[in-house]
Amino acid sequence: MASNSTSDFIVIKAIEDGVNVIGLTRGSDTRFHHSEKLDKGEVMIAQFTEHTSAIKVRGKALIQTAHGEVESEPKK
Repeated sequence: MASNSTSDFIVIKAIEDGVNVIGLTRGSDTRFHHSEKLDKGEVMIAQFTEHTSAIKVRGKALIQTAHGEVESEPKK
């Protein structure tokens, strides 16, 4: 597999019910192009592609990348 920005994977594990994972498009006009809702314990493996430049996570989740790990926080 080529080592470039279009082959990076991230792992998202929901720590609570209702975590939203939203894919955002590439290009001059960034838009939502896909969304998923995860319940507690569910895991999603996502990949940056020629169409996906960013991934937004809403809710409490553990996010793992090749660069490290971060935990998102729920809205207060």
